[in-house]
Amino acid sequence: MRRRLLAVLTALIGTAVLLLALPLADSYARGRTEHLLLQRRADAVRFAELADRIRTDADRRELDAELTRYAQLYGAAVTVVDTTGRTVGRAGPAAVGAAARRAQDRALTGRSTEALPTVRPWGPGAVVLAEPVGQDERVGGAVLLTVPTGAARHDVLVRWTLIAAGAVTAFGAAALVAAGIARWLLRPLHELDRAVATVAGGRFEPRGTADTGPPELRRLRRHFDGMAAAVAESLRRRRDFVADASHQLRNPLATLVLQLENAEPYVRPGPGRTAHALALDEADRLGELLDGLLALARLEAATAPVEEQDVTAAVAGRIAAWAPVFEAGGLDLSAELAPGLRALGLPDAAGRILDALLDNAGKFVPAGERVRVVAVAPPEGGAVVRVTDTGPGFPAEQLPILLRRFARAPEHQNVPGTGLGLAIADELARACGGSLTVSPAQPRGLTVEFRLPGP
Repeated sequence: MRRRLLAVLTALIGTAVLLLALPLADSYARGRTEHLLLQRRADAVRFAELADRIRTDADRRELDAELTRYAQLYGAAVTVVDTTGRTVGRAGPAAVGAAARRAQDRALTGRSTEALPTVRPWGPGAVVLAEPVGQDERVGGAVLLTVPTGAARHDVLVRWTLIAAGAVTAFGAAALVAAGIARWLLRPLHELDRAVATVAGGRFEPRGTADTGPPELRRLRRHFDGMAAAVAESLRRRRDFVADASHQLRNPLATLVLQLENAEPYVRPGPGRTAHALALDEADRLGELLDGLLALARLEAATAPVEEQDVTAAVAGRIAAWAPVFEAGGLDLSAELAPGLRALGLPDAAGRILDALLDNAGKFVPAGERVRVVAVAPPEGGAVVRVTDTGPGFPAEQLPILLRRFARAPEHQNVPGTGLGLAIADELARACGGSLTVSPAQPRGLTVEFRLPGP
């Protein structure tokens, strides 16, 4: 946004400078042309007076001498003609061209040259002006002056150079001021953008910043900080409630389980014994649920910094630990690990996430099927760990809900578990700056993949 704002301001400044500099430069060129006309017109009037007084050969010789000296001094060409266009006196080359003919015809009607083409650095190289000889009805000829414009063009070039230098200087100064104004205007927005990104990442650390910028943006930033603080406090209270409730329920639950176990010898075989066993199973399931809620609460409130870890070693260790479990369940567990994979994450994040994925596969993949773990290095760095099974998989419409808390497919309601495993794994992956995705495997089964960022 800063670049766009600077581009707009720079365009406006450049347009303003051009609108000031171009008329100024053109005005000077026209003024210098007018000055040249006035100077040379006075000379033409003098020659017209001399030509009007010609009566004898001496007068003609005097006019020729004046014309020659003038041409030598100023490098101009002077031609005096009578009413028929016949040359009476001349110094330098004769004036030719359409401009000279128009000026001569105008002078022979008793009118002087009133305007010249505007002199600019690139031209014209010479201009022609004419003055009638005589007055009113007594016009007896015309004086044509062909004047070189080298000096005038040099003056215009020098003045245009100064104007251009001034315009560039003004543009540069205005651009610097515009850059400062843009920085002043956008600084609160940049800080707000960083704060939004921080909050979106789940971090609610203090956001103290310098109180600069327009009052409206400073007020917006303060309102956002207040909103973020309120959201952070709400989340903290929710996490504290879940953690406290889960923790407080563990003691009564433990007492309940202990009492049920102690009562088991006094329960007679039959329906009562079966109900007693179901009660113990439900108590154990409730304990697992409380453990999952506690794990989520601790994970959401975690403040441990991410650290570099050996993903290959962590994955290999968890494969070795789960191999007997899968073997006992009749599942084929295999792995393909790239050596030397390293990534950033919370302590033992790769192992903890993989535990959740393997536990999930062990529950839902039937005996006789295969589970394959692949760990590779993506092009952007870090590590990608993929767990693929050949089980029945899940319908495509159910895949989006697998990462939700307490999500259970209807056909898996009787499978042991709390529905928090993948949710905890997803939360842990995002806390590390990575991600976890679920997709169908081909030709059947499920693929769960998590990514951890590179160091």
